[in-house]
Amino acid sequence: MKVVFTGGGTAGHIYPIIAIIEEIKKIKPDISFYYIGPKDDFALEALKREKVNLRIVSAGKIRRYFSFQNIVDIFFRIPKGFIQSFYHIYTINPDLIFSKGGYGSVAPVIMSWILRTPIFLHESDVSPGLANKINGKMAMVIFTAFGIEKTASFPSNKIIVAGNPIREELLKEGSKDTFSLTGGRPVILILGGSQGAQIINDTVLLMMPDFLETFEVIHQTGERNLEEIKKESKVVVPEKLEKYYHLVGLLKQKEIRDAYHSADLIIARAGAGTIFEIAAMGKPSILVPLKGAAQDHQTKNAYAFAQDDRAIVIEQENLKAHFLLQQLKNLFAEKGFLKKMAENCKSFAKPNAAKMIAKYIVAYLDQ
Repeated sequence: MKVVFTGGGTAGHIYPIIAIIEEIKKIKPDISFYYIGPKDDFALEALKREKVNLRIVSAGKIRRYFSFQNIVDIFFRIPKGFIQSFYHIYTINPDLIFSKGGYGSVAPVIMSWILRTPIFLHESDVSPGLANKINGKMAMVIFTAFGIEKTASFPSNKIIVAGNPIREELLKEGSKDTFSLTGGRPVILILGGSQGAQIINDTVLLMMPDFLETFEVIHQTGERNLEEIKKESKVVVPEKLEKYYHLVGLLKQKEIRDAYHSADLIIARAGAGTIFEIAAMGKPSILVPLKGAAQDHQTKNAYAFAQDDRAIVIEQENLKAHFLLQQLKNLFAEKGFLKKMAENCKSFAKPNAAKMIAKYIVAYLDQ
C-alpha cells in the first residue's frame, strides 16, 4: 500500500506529517510513504530520516497584492507544478493522499482528485488558509485541531476533531541538563518558530539586563537571526549575568523536548503546532500572534487557546519591553495562577492526535 503526504514545507506542516507517519508505522509497517511538495531543505532532510520517498514539484503563491513574482508564479511555476503533480500521482498510484495544507499542497490535491485518489486533509488553524479552503472541497475527511464550531469554513459532516499531531519524542521525559541551567531561578523559554520572530527577539534584548536579574532564559532566535542576536546580546547582557542566558538558533527535536521540560513559562508565536505542544507539556505561556499572518489565523488561534485562563495573549503592537517584564513578574508573584494555567492547558491538550489520525488512515486502507 502507498500513502502520499503533501504540505507547504515549513516545520508547522512537516512535523505533524512525521508524527502521523511514525504512528502508522507502528500499526502497519509495510506501507510505503511518499511526499510531494516544494523544495525545502529543512523539510526534505526531516522526511529523509523517516525514509519517505521524495518528489519535488514547482509551487508558487498567489499574493493578494501587486508583485512581479505573481506573474512568474501564475504563468510558470504553478502550471509546471500541476504537470509534475499529475505525473507523480499517476506513476505512484497511491491508495490515499494526506494533505497538511500550504500553497505547495494545492496541485497534488487537485491532481489526486482528477485521478480519483481519496483525499484526507488536516487543518491546524482556527481560520483555514486559501490552500485548505480549496483542498477541503475535494477532501473526503477533514481533521481539525480546534473544535467544529471554531473551524467553520468546512462542512461539519466531513470534520473529525483530532487536535494537532505532535511528535512522540516530545512526549517523553525531558532532561534539565541539556542547557547547563543554574537551577536557581524560574526558566523562561522564548520561541520564535522555525523562521524566528524579529519583534520578539528585539523586545527581549531591550529588557535583557533587568530580565536576567530575575529569570533564566532559553532563547531560540531562528537560524537566520542567530548571528545578529549573538552580537547584540554581547553588548546588552552584563558579564555577571551571562550564565543565565542560553542562546540557540533552532532547537532540534531532543533539545525542544528538554527546553519544554525545563521551562516554567513559554513566550511564543501562536502557530497551532506551538500551541498544541505547549498544551501537551502543560506549560503556562504568553502568546504573541504574528501580525499580518494569512486570515489573521495566529490571532484567532491565540484567543481560542487562551480561553479559560490557558494562556495570556499580547498582540504585537502592545509588545513593549517594560510591559512584558512587568507581566512576567506579576505572573510569578501569583504562583496559584501559573498552576491554574498549566492545569487548564492539560485539559485542552490532545497528545494522541497523531495516533488517532493514523488509525483512521489505516482503517480506511484496510476496507
